[in-house]
Amino acid sequence: MEQICQQLAAVIADYRHGDVPQPDADHVRRWIDQFPGAVREPLLTETLHVLTRTYIPKEQVKMFLKGVATNKKIVGDDPPAFWSGVRFLRLQQAGNSQKDMLALFDVALQEACGLSIQDCGANPHTYFYLDDAVFSGGRVKGDLIRWIEADAPKQAKVAVIAMAVHTLGEFFASGDIKKAADAAGKQINVEWWRSVTVEDRKYYMSTSDVLRPTAIPAEAQTYVNGLGTAPILREGSNVGSLKLFSSGDARHLIEQEFLKAGVKVRECCPLLPAQMRPLGCTLMRTTGFGSMFVTYRNCANNTPLVLWAGHPWYPLFPRRTN
Repeated sequence: MEQICQQLAAVIADYRHGDVPQPDADHVRRWIDQFPGAVREPLLTETLHVLTRTYIPKEQVKMFLKGVATNKKIVGDDPPAFWSGVRFLRLQQAGNSQKDMLALFDVALQEACGLSIQDCGANPHTYFYLDDAVFSGGRVKGDLIRWIEADAPKQAKVAVIAMAVHTLGEFFASGDIKKAADAAGKQINVEWWRSVTVEDRKYYMSTSDVLRPTAIPAEAQTYVNGLGTAPILREGSNVGSLKLFSSGDARHLIEQEFLKAGVKVRECCPLLPAQMRPLGCTLMRTTGFGSMFVTYRNCANNTPLVLWAGHPWYPLFPRRTN
């Protein structure tokens, strides 16, 4: 257990660096000790396995942005000419993810092309919306719809760029953005660029990359009954298209234990709003969004409550709210 705690602490070592104490083995141990003793070691082992694949450290973000700045499929044979015609959108009204990502991309752009983002976009051919990850799609949708209704030109090409994009969020956001553009009498073409595509659509539940239980444990039955709709359960033992889970049994374990503990968190934190489901924030009446992706900047509320909920629960990822 001590070795696994140390390994997990090393994986998440740069989480909110400078804002919270650096995670160490004691921090991880305090978190995992909140679960039943019999499941602690296998649960911690699988959490380590998953977060090794879903935790996004700062260096990985910097490498991704460096790749974007020089990718021939994006910039062609003349990167400076391409980027000179890109206007970078600053639309987020809450949080600092876009601001921070733009600052990192500015460094990558200067290294690759000798340009600052401030030098670009006088006569834009493309508008860039940059963020660290897209979960439900609500933020990018809201930001772009406000822009379309107020400041967007009659015709525009928009590139949404993020490290990880969840498919259902992309689907809903794309549809609503198009409706807003049509209503405004504008032609807005949105393209989505990403490093990782995270499958979370209902049709592909059996191969999904998020937590989708195959059964409802007795400890969560009362909560699920109160949702007012029958749960749609995942079938089979697939580890997902991204193979984030080590095995079907290990996936089942983490889904069941995070769901049971998430229900307990809701009981001991009664001020959590209804949309904060045990497996993560969603307006849908389900057990939760279920994403396991966390960036060095912050932990989205679309991840399971057990990862980020506060007092009296002890979080693995203390979350900065907007």
